[in-house]
Amino acid sequence: MTKVNRETVVSEALDLLDEVGLDAVSTRRLAKRLGVEQPSLYWYFRTKRDLLAAMAEAAMAPHATAPLPTPGDDWRDWFLGNTRSLRRTLLSRRDGARLHAGSTPANDLARIRHKMDFLVASGVPERDAQMAMLAAGRFTVGSVLEEQADSGDGSDPPADMPVIDHEAAFEAGLALIVDGLAHRVLP
Repeated sequence: MTKVNRETVVSEALDLLDEVGLDAVSTRRLAKRLGVEQPSLYWYFRTKRDLLAAMAEAAMAPHATAPLPTPGDDWRDWFLGNTRSLRRTLLSRRDGARLHAGSTPANDLARIRHKMDFLVASGVPERDAQMAMLAAGRFTVGSVLEEQADSGDGSDPPADMPVIDHEAAFEAGLALIVDGLAHRVLP
């Protein structure tokens, strides 16, 4: 039997997510996997929603701990790298985009503020910096959601449907966001 604590529950829940997908994650399955009775999970998480929030936070750790921009960084390079980091992190888990969508980065607010301050210090008007970060985040989640949906059942697309190069499509959309933002940067 696994020694159970909050971190173990989240880790095993993420492993279960990778194995069966978000729709099949249940507290019953998780309890069985941990070798405990289902009600014991409520000691750590009052509701499944609380568990999913903790899973989303843990799944986002690689992006949430990525280096923050420094004053000498080029804002374009940083923005591209930050958005690509988000994409890689979402893709690292089965249904990562679905798990993350709608979650609130409560422990990431200081990092978000730092990123915003960096963009503003780089000449991006504050409102544009906010909207660019929001647009890039939502574009990335949507792109990964589509990519993960395409690969969800492992079947090949119909013969008459073109194969989408998800990475190329993502990079093209990201370039459009950065190019549009570049026109808003103050001299």
